[in-house]
Amino acid sequence: MAATTRSACVLALALAVVAVAATTTTMAQNSPEDYVAAHTAARAEVGLGQVWWDQNLADYAEWWANQRRGVCGGHSGVVGYGENTYWGPAGWPWSGVDAVNLWVDEKQYYDYDSNSCWGPYGCGHYTQVVWHDSTLIGCARVECDNDLGVFITCNYYPPGNWDNQRPYLAASSAA
Repeated sequence: MAATTRSACVLALALAVVAVAATTTTMAQNSPEDYVAAHTAARAEVGLGQVWWDQNLADYAEWWANQRRGVCGGHSGVVGYGENTYWGPAGWPWSGVDAVNLWVDEKQYYDYDSNSCWGPYGCGHYTQVVWHDSTLIGCARVECDNDLGVFITCNYYPPGNWDNQRPYLAASSAA
């Protein structure tokens, strides 16, 4: 009986360690430093400098994300900030870095020569991430109500995606 109890304790401990490691990995990808690093990596690919974390933008993003817990998504429509939003379905611990990476994946739909998006998907999330003037960011992630998933939002200052303007200069592009 003692061996069975010991085996059960070892198994429980092993499962707890795995759970903590998974949570730590996921939570680590939601820190301000992680959002900044993911944005900065995408910007470096086109020759732009890093972004900086802004607590005012983060506070706004957190406020907005909490307002949207019940529906798990939606743009705020705030004037003066750029904004990217992401909804991740329930069943996976979506991180802020996952959201940024999906926004950056839209790069394949951006045509620099025509300064437009093509294909079945937009590219406005990507162009906001790499918008040359948008150097301040603040982001937030919330678990939505009723098992609706995860809502992630990032705000940018100054905002990007202005009509008839390119997100970055061709001389800056390494693409």
